[in-house]
Amino acid sequence: MKTTFYIFVFFLWTTHSWSQQQITLEECYRLVSKNYPLVKQKALLKSKNNLELDAISTGRLPQFDFDVYATYLSDVTQVPVPNSGIEPPNNDQYRATLSVNQLIYNGGFIDASSKVKSAQLQTQQKQLEVSLYQLKQQINQLYFSILLTDEIYNLLKAKETQLQSKLEEVKSGIRYGTILPSSDKIIEAELLKINQQLEEINSSKKVLTETLSAFIGLEIHSSDVFQKPELATNLSPTLQRPELDLFQLKKEEIESQEELIQKENAPKLLGFASGGIGNPGLNMLANSFEPFYTFGLKLNWNVFDWNSNKKKRESLIINKDIVDNETEIFHLNTSIELNQYQSEIDKITNFITIDSEIIQLRKDVLLATESQLRHGLITSSTYITEVTNLYEAENTFVTHSIQLELAKANYNITKGN
Repeated sequence: MKTTFYIFVFFLWTTHSWSQQQITLEECYRLVSKNYPLVKQKALLKSKNNLELDAISTGRLPQFDFDVYATYLSDVTQVPVPNSGIEPPNNDQYRATLSVNQLIYNGGFIDASSKVKSAQLQTQQKQLEVSLYQLKQQINQLYFSILLTDEIYNLLKAKETQLQSKLEEVKSGIRYGTILPSSDKIIEAELLKINQQLEEINSSKKVLTETLSAFIGLEIHSSDVFQKPELATNLSPTLQRPELDLFQLKKEEIESQEELIQKENAPKLLGFASGGIGNPGLNMLANSFEPFYTFGLKLNWNVFDWNSNKKKRESLIINKDIVDNETEIFHLNTSIELNQYQSEIDKITNFITIDSEIIQLRKDVLLATESQLRHGLITSSTYITEVTNLYEAENTFVTHSIQLELAKANYNITKGN
């Protein structure tokens, strides 16, 4: 019977363990880049760009126009020869035509337009990547806040276990008269306070996990295990941020626009043909509906544009300078931010060293206090004070430890590792 019970308990324990997800910081980074709603825009931008390229490419296809018009002329051409027998055209005239124009040469304007659209797509998609990358710092804040709640929860449970053990010892001392009456009530009150704190921590963790879950698109439970990342800061001077690629793509987009502007005033050669029916037709002296057609070549060349093309190119040069300035500002701000994180890392590292010494001292004091309580030399209040002092010292230690890892994670994200 006992064997069956132990097997059942083991089965429940292993099932619970299997149901727990192992959450890592890197996995959260990957999921937010995959599942955040902003990711949907990547496919939308691609579809939009394909439609725009298709629309541009139609410029190579024959262009058809159908025209119908009716006019009434107040005067018409007449032959000033008496008795010539040539009747003047009618004052009311009608015509229906179907025309087709075929582009033969335009200096590569269509190819340049397509290149601009492709460059714009790359810039827009890289901007999306930058926006998604910047979410990683929010992921850091949520992830390490969850780790901190876990650490504080564990400390509180350890404090609770210690006080519950001491409560039994105090009750025994009261029965034998070695400890003052009501000492157990003080410990019981402290245990109730701990229960409140545990509920508050559980509530905070629930909010944090739900928020993180919404960011990364993965259902997270309070029982899931959040693994502590092992982080090291990379002090190499080279940035690897997607913003740098974005600045470069912006400059390439400007260069493609420069090429397009150069093609705007290129000569354009078209073939055309037109056919239809009119009254009169091409023969203005025939007062009847007649079919007709024309075909030929047409050359268009804007030889003087009042320096419009030149001013557009100068405007693009200024845009390039603006991008260079944005790049310089980004490097400066990033360098300042990295220095701030490095200073914070150094400061917290020193704090942790001191925290460890304080904890050891608090443990020594608590050990002496336990002996004094056991012999009735101090009250339970004094003992709880020292237990709380140790808890607060350990709480400060784990808080600084999580803050250190958060600072390292933010440093690495700012660096672009």
